[in-house]
Amino acid sequence: MAETRFDPVLLRRQHFIAEITCLDEIFDFLDEWPEDKRGLAYDTLLKACRDTASGRFPLSAARENFRRFLKMSGVLAKVEGAPKFEQLMGDRNIGNA
Repeated sequence: MAETRFDPVLLRRQHFIAEITCLDEIFDFLDEWPEDKRGLAYDTLLKACRDTASGRFPLSAARENFRRFLKMSGVLAKVEGAPKFEQLMGDRNIGNA
């Protein structure tokens, strides 16, 4: 399977923000999605992810479809202006070094 990591997609999960950064995490999310809320959009996204896993669909398109699914479902989180983890760790000065 080709590279399956991508820039994080943020979503609201009860009292915290979660980030999805790879195709496997999208599959985990879809497995947990309530059966009574599954429909055409869910089925289309699942097929796109399966096609991505087998190399027949671009990862960037699967990520965008996932982001749109989250937005349509009302769980897409937007965190504007927050520093990324790598930026926070890079700014640390440990031991005055």
